[in-house]
Amino acid sequence: MAQQEWLYGLHAMQSVLQKEPERIIEILVLKGRNDDRLGDIVNQARRFGISLQFCQRKTLDDKVGGQQHQGVVARAKPARVLDESDLDTIVENARQPFFLVLDGVTDPHNLGACLRTADGAGVDAVIVPKDKSASLTPTVRKVACGAAEVMPLIQVTNLARTLKHLKDNGVWVVGTAGETDQTLYDIDVSGPTALVMGAEGKGMRRLTREHCDHLVKLPMAGSVTSLNVSVATGVCLYEIVRQRAG
Repeated sequence: MAQQEWLYGLHAMQSVLQKEPERIIEILVLKGRNDDRLGDIVNQARRFGISLQFCQRKTLDDKVGGQQHQGVVARAKPARVLDESDLDTIVENARQPFFLVLDGVTDPHNLGACLRTADGAGVDAVIVPKDKSASLTPTVRKVACGAAEVMPLIQVTNLARTLKHLKDNGVWVVGTAGETDQTLYDIDVSGPTALVMGAEGKGMRRLTREHCDHLVKLPMAGSVTSLNVSVATGVCLYEIVRQRAG
């Protein structure tokens, strides 16, 4: 594991300072930029005794490979990776468990968007396989707009085994598949639920599909046959939220 990583973006920086300020080694700020949000970050860093450097734009651009950093970059200790033992703790403590499972989503922009939506929908944790899945990169953190710092992302070695474990603990596993005739609106998802979304283009793997209690789809009335995985995730999660509220 890397001994450090570069974080960037206003949302990500504010979230880390609020939740895990001890991770941040130093913060690089764009020289000459003055706005309230950046000023808040600078003030928090000083309060925590974090080293500050005021730099030219090129220095920040070079640190993050030209990504849009919004004038702030931080050198930080890597976040702790969560695993199956953390999942057990969440299952035990959640009043009505609610999980999002991403089976092989490799695009960091999609993972970041899914984390953001999962946080908004009140998901307890996002579960991904350790292999063939995007991880918590700086790009994911920036797209997630702070959600990556508060939404547990659990990496599991064997996703099928994890789904079976969830089922054994009373969680219904609902997978999305375009070929089924049943829509998400046809089933009851008001109880403990794990929503499984497949990889971009390929969908769920065979073993993942076999461990689902229900296979559902979103009705598509137009000429396109599917939605972007992060968009579909948002629609599905909020149908679950709607049913739970009812």
